[in-house]
Amino acid sequence: MLLIPAIDLKDGKCVRLRQGRMEDDTVFSEDPVEVASRWVEAGARRIHLVDLDGAFAGKPVNADIIHAIADRYPDVPVQIGGGIRDEDTVQEYLNAGVQYVIIGTKAVSDPMFVHDVAMEFPGHIIVGLDAKDGKVAVDGWSKLSRHDVIDMAQKFEDYGVEAIIYTDISRDGMMQGVNVEATAKLAREIRIPVIASGGITNMDDIRALGKVAEDGIMGAITGRAIYEGTLDFAEAEKLAESFAP
Repeated sequence: MLLIPAIDLKDGKCVRLRQGRMEDDTVFSEDPVEVASRWVEAGARRIHLVDLDGAFAGKPVNADIIHAIADRYPDVPVQIGGGIRDEDTVQEYLNAGVQYVIIGTKAVSDPMFVHDVAMEFPGHIIVGLDAKDGKVAVDGWSKLSRHDVIDMAQKFEDYGVEAIIYTDISRDGMMQGVNVEATAKLAREIRIPVIASGGITNMDDIRALGKVAEDGIMGAITGRAIYEGTLDFAEAEKLAESFAP
């Protein structure tokens, strides 16, 4: 199981939000490229980037930083989400060395877009589903839709996406522990891998996910915990690697 450090970008800085609220952010570094270096040196085998400004603008805003990180670490797969709403943006990120492109809000509002880019860029498309109480959230988590998260994940699996990132938005950035039960339930209902996100706080959360990794959980994204020091990334990465999805 992979442990994937998150680098959330806002105004060119590395920040963390609480429950997706742009006004409730904590700045952890003025230099996101240096932050990426720290996690790679600690053993990260994949990096998760989010263009928060892009997610709200509907188009890339921090692309230069994302390109710089992908360029510096060509052997470490980078996955990027936030503001990816057209095929040209997908192509530009892949051309810049990004390995995986995450479709979020656009996946819910226009599922056929996912179908088209999964066909055009096979092996490179991940769908991010953010949910609360089993329902998918959209527009930077500001709205809950009527869509069931499992139904949508199964649809995107049929379209040929590489994986699903599942975020429990009630827990993201709140340091309350990961929603293991909901994550494992989703993983059991689809054949493609699930990446857990939201709420990872300490080694107990890694162990809890590890116990159900065989259900199809290939990795977990961690953010605030590794920045605030409740989780030692290098130690947690070694533990995560001991669990096989």
